[in-house]
Amino acid sequence: MKTCIFDLDGTLLNTIDDLANAVNYALRQNAMPEHTVDEVRWMVGNGVRTLMRRALPADADDDLYEKAYADFQVYYMEHNLDFTRPYDGIIPLLAALKERGVKMAVVSNKIDTATKPLVKHFFGDYIDVAVGDTPDVQNKPAPDMVFKAIRELGETPENCIYIGDSNVDLETAQNAGLPCISVLWGFRDRKFLEGVGATMFAETPMEIVNML
Repeated sequence: MKTCIFDLDGTLLNTIDDLANAVNYALRQNAMPEHTVDEVRWMVGNGVRTLMRRALPADADDDLYEKAYADFQVYYMEHNLDFTRPYDGIIPLLAALKERGVKMAVVSNKIDTATKPLVKHFFGDYIDVAVGDTPDVQNKPAPDMVFKAIRELGETPENCIYIGDSNVDLETAQNAGLPCISVLWGFRDRKFLEGVGATMFAETPMEIVNML
């Protein structure tokens, strides 16, 4: 494979603490009950709007939802580097792939205005293309963002493999017609991933090098 398409949260970056803090800030601002980090872990994967829908009480109305969503956005954009870090072994993985001439992109359901700066900050020496959630492109598990990244890399799907940590990533890869490596250090465990049909697993980042 000449090209790797990576998910971001739970795959390259451990973002869960900053996400949970932003969710709970928005809930506090609107006098709603907060969630544990592990609860938030199971809410992420389909973008911020869905995350906040899942975090709010079932009886929250649209006005309250929009207020909480806006509060999340403001807080997260100011605090998304508080605790977020690459997982152990990610930088050596990206360096090894670059040395082999592998092209790399990130496709994330995180909003584009957060995705691009985070990728540039942590992985600017290795990853040239980052595609986040925007109103004009359907987000994952639709394949549109993946195809956009592949076009920006000047590649074709036949040369690509997708790497992620969740059921959303597996569905995205399937919808794009790409093989998928499911990583086991992220937000979902092996039992869950096997239950949704994952068949290729990486327990450590460097295992990916030998799977291409």
